[in-house]
Amino acid sequence: MNRRIFLGAAGAMALGLGWPGAAQAAPKLPATPGSVLQGRTLEEALRSRQSRREYAPTPLPPEVLSGLLWAAWGVNRPDSGKRTAPSARNRQEISLYVATAQGVFLYDAPAHALVEKSAADARAATGQQAYAATAPVNLVYVADLARAAGDNDEDRLLMAAMDTGFISQNVYLFCAALNLATVVRASFDQAALGKALGLAPGQRPMLAQCVGYPKA
Repeated sequence: MNRRIFLGAAGAMALGLGWPGAAQAAPKLPATPGSVLQGRTLEEALRSRQSRREYAPTPLPPEVLSGLLWAAWGVNRPDSGKRTAPSARNRQEISLYVATAQGVFLYDAPAHALVEKSAADARAATGQQAYAATAPVNLVYVADLARAAGDNDEDRLLMAAMDTGFISQNVYLFCAALNLATVVRASFDQAALGKALGLAPGQRPMLAQCVGYPKA
Protein backbone atom coordinates (compact mmCIF):
# COMPACT_ATOMS: atom_id res chain seq x y z
CA MET A 1 0.00 0.00 0.00
CA ASN A 2 1.49 3.35 -1.00
CA ARG A 3 1.54 6.40 1.27
CA ARG A 4 -1.49 8.10 -0.35
CA ILE A 5 -3.63 4.98 0.02
CA PHE A 6 -2.44 4.47 3.60
CA LEU A 7 -3.28 8.04 4.55
CA GLY A 8 -6.67 7.76 2.88
CA ALA A 9 -7.45 4.59 4.79
CA ALA A 10 -6.23 6.06 8.08
CA GLY A 11 -8.33 9.18 7.59
CA ALA A 12 -11.37 7.10 6.78
CA MET A 13 -10.96 4.99 9.90
CA ALA A 14 -10.29 7.99 12.12
CA LEU A 15 -13.39 9.82 10.93
CA GLY A 16 -15.53 6.72 10.76
CA LEU A 17 -16.69 7.91 7.33
CA GLY A 18 -20.24 8.19 8.60
CA TRP A 19 -21.25 5.31 6.29
CA PRO A 20 -24.74 4.13 7.12
CA GLY A 21 -26.19 0.77 7.89
CA ALA A 22 -29.84 0.23 7.11
CA ALA A 23 -30.96 2.48 9.97
CA GLN A 24 -28.27 5.16 9.85
CA ALA A 25 -28.09 8.55 8.15
CA ALA A 26 -26.37 9.15 4.82
CA PRO A 27 -22.66 10.03 4.88
CA LYS A 28 -22.03 13.62 5.97
CA LEU A 29 -19.99 15.66 3.50
CA PRO A 30 -17.54 18.27 4.82
CA ALA A 31 -18.68 21.81 4.08
CA THR A 32 -15.46 22.95 2.30
CA PRO A 33 -15.50 20.72 -0.79
CA GLY A 34 -12.78 22.48 -2.78
CA SER A 35 -10.13 22.40 -0.07
CA VAL A 36 -8.52 19.13 -1.22
CA LEU A 37 -7.53 20.75 -4.54
CA GLN A 38 -5.31 23.45 -3.05
CA GLY A 39 -1.92 23.75 -4.71
CA ARG A 40 -2.79 21.61 -7.75
CA THR A 41 -2.82 23.24 -11.16
CA LEU A 42 -5.06 22.66 -14.16
CA GLU A 43 -2.00 21.92 -16.30
CA GLU A 44 -0.91 19.14 -13.93
CA ALA A 45 -4.38 17.61 -14.05
CA LEU A 46 -4.57 17.77 -17.85
CA ARG A 47 -1.14 16.18 -18.24
CA SER A 48 -2.01 13.26 -15.95
CA ARG A 49 -5.63 12.67 -16.99
CA GLN A 50 -6.21 9.04 -17.95
CA SER A 51 -8.61 6.11 -17.63
CA ARG A 52 -7.73 3.42 -15.10
CA ARG A 53 -9.57 0.16 -14.50
CA GLU A 54 -7.90 -1.27 -11.41
CA TYR A 55 -8.85 -0.02 -7.93
CA ALA A 56 -7.65 -0.49 -4.38
CA PRO A 57 -10.49 -1.39 -1.97
CA THR A 58 -9.71 1.66 0.21
CA PRO A 59 -12.81 3.85 0.66
CA LEU A 60 -12.59 7.54 -0.14
CA PRO A 61 -12.26 9.73 2.97
CA PRO A 62 -15.17 12.16 3.49
CA GLU A 63 -13.17 15.22 2.41
CA VAL A 64 -12.20 13.54 -0.87
CA LEU A 65 -15.74 12.33 -1.59
CA SER A 66 -16.99 15.83 -0.79
CA GLY A 67 -14.53 17.40 -3.22
CA LEU A 68 -15.29 14.83 -5.89
CA LEU A 69 -19.03 15.46 -5.87
CA TRP A 70 -18.64 19.22 -5.75
CA ALA A 71 -16.15 19.19 -8.63
CA ALA A 72 -18.47 16.96 -10.65
CA TRP A 73 -21.75 18.83 -10.32
CA GLY A 74 -21.70 21.09 -7.30
CA VAL A 75 -22.98 24.63 -6.89
CA ASN A 76 -20.15 27.12 -7.47
CA ARG A 77 -22.31 30.30 -7.49
CA PRO A 78 -24.71 30.08 -4.55
CA ASP A 79 -26.47 33.31 -5.47
CA SER A 80 -27.70 31.78 -8.74
CA GLY A 81 -27.54 28.04 -8.00
CA LYS A 82 -25.35 27.48 -11.04
CA ARG A 83 -22.96 24.55 -11.20
CA THR A 84 -19.36 23.54 -11.83
CA ALA A 85 -20.45 22.06 -15.19
CA PRO A 86 -22.70 23.71 -17.78
CA SER A 87 -26.10 22.46 -18.85
CA ALA A 88 -28.04 23.50 -21.93
CA ARG A 89 -30.33 26.44 -21.06
CA ASN A 90 -29.36 25.80 -17.42
CA ARG A 91 -31.95 23.02 -17.22
CA GLN A 92 -29.76 21.03 -14.76
CA GLU A 93 -31.50 17.85 -15.87
CA ILE A 94 -28.72 15.51 -14.68
CA SER A 95 -28.94 13.85 -11.26
CA LEU A 96 -25.80 12.39 -9.71
CA TYR A 97 -26.17 9.03 -7.95
CA VAL A 98 -23.42 7.52 -5.82
CA ALA A 99 -23.19 3.74 -5.40
CA THR A 100 -20.89 2.33 -2.72
CA ALA A 101 -20.69 -0.84 -0.64
CA GLN A 102 -22.88 0.95 1.91
CA GLY A 103 -25.75 1.82 -0.41
CA VAL A 104 -27.06 4.16 -3.08
CA PHE A 105 -27.16 7.90 -2.49
CA LEU A 106 -28.38 10.93 -4.44
CA TYR A 107 -26.19 14.03 -4.41
CA ASP A 108 -28.19 17.09 -3.33
CA ALA A 109 -26.00 19.81 -4.83
CA PRO A 110 -27.69 22.90 -3.30
CA ALA A 111 -27.36 21.39 0.18
CA HIS A 112 -24.03 19.69 -0.65
CA ALA A 113 -25.34 16.53 0.98
CA LEU A 114 -26.08 12.90 0.20
CA VAL A 115 -29.58 11.50 0.46
CA GLU A 116 -29.86 7.76 1.00
CA LYS A 117 -31.96 5.98 -1.63
CA SER A 118 -31.14 2.38 -0.75
CA ALA A 119 -28.99 0.46 1.74
CA ALA A 120 -28.19 -2.19 -0.89
CA ASP A 121 -24.81 -2.51 -2.60
CA ALA A 122 -25.77 -1.76 -6.22
CA ARG A 123 -22.25 -1.37 -7.62
CA ALA A 124 -22.48 -4.50 -9.78
CA ALA A 125 -25.55 -3.06 -11.51
CA THR A 126 -23.60 0.03 -12.60
CA GLY A 127 -21.56 -1.86 -15.18
CA GLN A 128 -20.94 -5.11 -16.97
CA GLN A 129 -17.20 -4.93 -16.26
CA ALA A 130 -16.06 -6.95 -13.23
CA TYR A 131 -14.20 -4.03 -11.65
CA ALA A 132 -17.39 -1.97 -11.37
CA ALA A 133 -18.64 -4.27 -8.60
CA THR A 134 -15.59 -3.61 -6.42
CA ALA A 135 -14.58 -0.01 -7.17
CA PRO A 136 -15.14 1.98 -3.95
CA VAL A 137 -17.37 4.57 -5.67
CA ASN A 138 -19.49 4.36 -8.77
CA LEU A 139 -21.06 7.58 -9.96
CA VAL A 140 -24.13 7.29 -12.19
CA TYR A 141 -25.32 10.26 -14.25
CA VAL A 142 -29.10 10.13 -14.69
CA ALA A 143 -31.00 12.39 -17.06
CA ASP A 144 -34.57 13.56 -16.54
CA LEU A 145 -35.31 13.86 -20.24
CA ALA A 146 -38.52 15.82 -19.68
CA ARG A 147 -36.40 18.63 -18.22
CA ALA A 148 -33.67 18.59 -20.86
CA ALA A 149 -33.38 21.37 -23.43
CA GLY A 150 -34.57 20.63 -26.96
CA ASP A 151 -37.66 20.66 -29.12
CA ASN A 152 -37.95 16.89 -29.63
CA ASP A 153 -36.83 13.62 -28.05
CA GLU A 154 -33.70 13.35 -30.21
CA ASP A 155 -32.56 16.86 -29.30
CA ARG A 156 -33.27 16.34 -25.60
CA LEU A 157 -31.28 13.11 -25.55
CA LEU A 158 -28.38 14.82 -27.34
CA MET A 159 -28.36 17.74 -24.88
CA ALA A 160 -28.49 15.40 -21.90
CA ALA A 161 -25.59 13.39 -23.35
CA MET A 162 -23.51 16.54 -23.79
CA ASP A 163 -24.28 17.76 -20.27
CA THR A 164 -23.29 14.36 -18.89
CA GLY A 165 -19.98 14.60 -20.73
CA PHE A 166 -19.17 17.92 -19.08
CA ILE A 167 -19.74 16.44 -15.63
CA SER A 168 -17.73 13.29 -16.27
CA GLN A 169 -14.78 15.35 -17.52
CA ASN A 170 -14.86 17.36 -14.28
CA VAL A 171 -14.52 14.03 -12.47
CA TYR A 172 -11.59 13.03 -14.67
CA LEU A 173 -9.75 16.26 -13.89
CA PHE A 174 -10.46 16.02 -10.16
CA CYS A 175 -9.16 12.45 -10.13
CA ALA A 176 -6.07 13.41 -12.10
CA ALA A 177 -5.32 16.21 -9.64
CA LEU A 178 -5.54 13.83 -6.65
CA ASN A 179 -4.01 10.76 -8.33
CA LEU A 180 -7.27 8.85 -8.12
CA ALA A 181 -8.23 6.15 -10.61
CA THR A 182 -11.32 6.64 -12.73
CA VAL A 183 -12.96 5.45 -15.93
CA VAL A 184 -16.27 6.38 -17.53
CA ARG A 185 -18.50 3.54 -18.75
CA ALA A 186 -21.63 3.05 -20.85
CA SER A 187 -21.92 -0.75 -20.65
CA PHE A 188 -24.78 -1.49 -18.27
CA ASP A 189 -28.29 -2.90 -18.31
CA GLN A 190 -30.55 0.18 -18.41
CA ALA A 191 -33.55 -1.53 -16.81
CA ALA A 192 -31.57 -3.28 -14.08
CA LEU A 193 -29.64 -0.14 -13.19
CA GLY A 194 -32.81 1.95 -13.13
CA LYS A 195 -34.37 -0.53 -10.72
CA ALA A 196 -31.27 -0.59 -8.49
CA LEU A 197 -31.29 3.21 -8.28
CA GLY A 198 -35.05 3.47 -7.80
CA LEU A 199 -35.50 5.65 -10.88
CA ALA A 200 -38.86 6.96 -12.01
CA PRO A 201 -40.20 6.64 -15.58
CA GLY A 202 -38.51 9.23 -17.76
CA GLN A 203 -35.22 9.06 -15.86
CA ARG A 204 -32.44 7.52 -17.93
CA PRO A 205 -28.94 6.45 -16.79
CA MET A 206 -26.54 8.05 -19.27
CA LEU A 207 -23.09 7.03 -18.03
CA ALA A 208 -21.43 5.50 -15.00
CA GLN A 209 -17.96 6.31 -13.68
CA CYS A 210 -15.78 4.35 -11.25
CA VAL A 211 -13.62 6.27 -8.78
CA GLY A 212 -11.09 4.99 -6.26
CA TYR A 213 -7.44 4.87 -5.30
CA PRO A 214 -5.29 3.15 -7.94
CA LYS A 215 -4.42 -0.45 -7.24
CA ALA A 216 -0.78 -0.78 -6.17
